[in-house]
Amino acid sequence: MKALNAIDPTLPTDLKPERVWYTSYGSNMDLDRLAYYIRGGRPPGAARTYPGCRDQQMPSRSIPVELRGAMYFATESPVWGGGRAFYDPQADGRVLGRAHLVSVEQFSDIAAQEMYREPGRDLDLGEALTTGRVMLGDGRYETLICSGQVDRAPVLTFTAPWSMHDVRWNPPSAAYVHFLAAGLLAAGTWDVDAVAEYVAACPGATERWSEQAVRELLKSRI
Repeated sequence: MKALNAIDPTLPTDLKPERVWYTSYGSNMDLDRLAYYIRGGRPPGAARTYPGCRDQQMPSRSIPVELRGAMYFATESPVWGGGRAFYDPQADGRVLGRAHLVSVEQFSDIAAQEMYREPGRDLDLGEALTTGRVMLGDGRYETLICSGQVDRAPVLTFTAPWSMHDVRWNPPSAAYVHFLAAGLLAAGTWDVDAVAEYVAACPGATERWSEQAVRELLKSRI
């Protein structure tokens, strides 16, 4: 099993890095799913076609990480149906994730697609890297979070501006759970049982997804 990569919580001093760790805690942990954001196209089970990034190279590295906080499912995804994954960095707990080493240009284009904006313009990451958090808008993935750094590259993700207790939780669809859980499993640090236990315990999933149901979903698609 791969060792978990420790995140240095110190915020980076280089405010114009060439590369960053795009840290996914949702379906983009799966590299096949992430490829649609990078190269464009429509993933299986999705209702949206993605334009892709300007730079269509896949990440040079992908590593397993843990973030402080909690992951939960809420809102209604027009792409998957059911709830989407969100990250609350202020909540108690741990979030299992997968960090992909990408260029700032790629991170900007991935973020734009998550924000339902047209890719093609680099984000100004200065405030996020200086303070750890910046709101680029009030949408559900328009708040950037910097959790620190790994190998001197910033660890960045995006989430909603609200906390997990400010919104109604909503169970995710089977297609969404599959990509999320498969991405965690492919990281090589957590086995099927650990992934199933984690996903089933996330707020929003507990109403529909038992550990056994997540295990069966994973095993049926391995």
